[in-house]
Amino acid sequence: MPAPVLTRLASALVVVLGVCTLVFALIHLVPGDPVEAMLGERAQAGDRAALRAALGLDRPLWEQYWSYLGDLLRLDLGASFLDQRPVTAILAERLPATLRLAAAALGIALVVALPLGVLAARFRGSAVDSAAMTLSLLGISIPNFWLGPLLILVFSLWLGWTPVSGDQAPLGIVLPALTLGTALAAILARMVRASMLEVLGEDYVRTARAKGLGEAAVLWRHALRNAWLPVLTVIGLQLGGLLAGAVITETVFAWPGIGSLLVESIKARDFPVVQGCVLLISLSYVAVNTLTDLAYAWIDPRISAD
Repeated sequence: MPAPVLTRLASALVVVLGVCTLVFALIHLVPGDPVEAMLGERAQAGDRAALRAALGLDRPLWEQYWSYLGDLLRLDLGASFLDQRPVTAILAERLPATLRLAAAALGIALVVALPLGVLAARFRGSAVDSAAMTLSLLGISIPNFWLGPLLILVFSLWLGWTPVSGDQAPLGIVLPALTLGTALAAILARMVRASMLEVLGEDYVRTARAKGLGEAAVLWRHALRNAWLPVLTVIGLQLGGLLAGAVITETVFAWPGIGSLLVESIKARDFPVVQGCVLLISLSYVAVNTLTDLAYAWIDPRISAD
């Protein structure tokens, strides 16, 4: 295996180990007792002690940590405190909904950002450029927890076009995807504009125009293709962030994905499920960024694999 690939894998393992350690420490140190959350405040002391022993929470913290790492090496995420189901099975049930939401949000972002960024670069300094960058600034500035309820108020309650929450109806994904994809579209539009401005003055662009190519062909086939690397970097970073950003969006729209599962598990102090959710999100970050690095050589042959 090439040395650069080994280096990336080693750094990825270090990152994942650090995330797992930090999450384990935080969820055990923050106030709240899973036994009390499960049995209630009026439970007998003997029942609490028995449940604590059954869950392994009576052991020292360092012993629980080493046991957790050992289970991870065996690809065992444990079982939920609440229903005693394997965490992997729970994540497998919720993951498809999050992937569908992330894919829809990314699609909306690309459809909006690419034309917006290209037009802003083509008509630099004009009203088109100012309008595009103003929309981009608004998209970055508006938080998901405010935009989501606003979209629900307008399109669900006033107009009645979409359901308020959930994924049962065919149009149920529209508002969550718009909420999650708006900020990404704003970031990508600004990056596309900046990258396009760098390449529009290059010799190969002037040569393409001198050959008589239409402006659309020059922009989309020549300029955008060579401006794609910085955009790909942002997409790689933000695609992993879609899973983390989905925590707020899924909670607002009651979307049954990993994000809402994480919030529910934190409230219930379900430690194994919380650790599994965070581990899955961190692995998604690492995997997407590694694939982005490997995609550079495919997009630009001048960049070697190392």
